[in-house]
Amino acid sequence: MAKTQGAGNALSDVTLTGLPKAQAAGFNAALVTVVNSTSSTASYAIKVEFLDETGKVVDTSYLGVKDLVPGAKATPTAFSPIDRDQALVSRVAQAQRY
Repeated sequence: MAKTQGAGNALSDVTLTGLPKAQAAGFNAALVTVVNSTSSTASYAIKVEFLDETGKVVDTSYLGVKDLVPGAKATPTAFSPIDRDQALVSRVAQAQRY
């Protein structure tokens, strides 16, 4: 992700859905949905940030999806063990297709 410029070339292929802590062993977590919108098999590197109530980034999770065929979907989960006692908001900071 260090060489990714800006938000990357695949931000539109990635969405997040927050998961209830009861489904995530008490952790802040987000279901990451990746859909390959291209006509070629592609892999993805994704950076998910977790923010506190002030908007400060308090944790970061990196995920990868390998060899996703055109039109296919993958659903990895991003977790944060930080601040388990408060609800954090997640966002996709970068998504790179390669």
